[in-house]
Amino acid sequence: MPTAAERQAVAFLAAVAVLGGGVRLVQGRAFERALQAAEAPAPVEAIEAQLAAVDSARARKPSRGRARSAASEVPAGPIDPDVATEEELDRLPRIGPALAQRIVADRDSLGPFGSLEALQRVRGIGPALAAGLAPHVTFSSGFRPLHGESRSRRAP
Repeated sequence: MPTAAERQAVAFLAAVAVLGGGVRLVQGRAFERALQAAEAPAPVEAIEAQLAAVDSARARKPSRGRARSAASEVPAGPIDPDVATEEELDRLPRIGPALAQRIVADRDSLGPFGSLEALQRVRGIGPALAAGLAPHVTFSSGFRPLHGESRSRRAP
């Protein structure tokens, strides 16, 4: 004869089995409804609306980085990094607002650049970017090394 604790354990296991079966039944029916809804053909208008939404989102998304207007893509004349503002430097190709800010900060702390080689002391400007900037920049003043002197970068 089973004890009271054994009867309670058997009743508990039976209840868990019945509830588990019920949950599986409900989930199976929900899955079947979702499957039928997915297989049903969508109205043509709904598909066209979704395609239009995707196309308009692609048209608004800039291709790379931030969007620039056609007028500000390339500056009209050469810009002097030794005296230019952040906004003027930002108009140079491949120079964004963060890099323009670093150029101005470097110039304010270490003095004018004077050449493309000296402009490369700014973090983010390497030989390739300096070569791309060459037709768009000019240097009117600044540090000119004498007899092989070089100006080293000071710690901030």
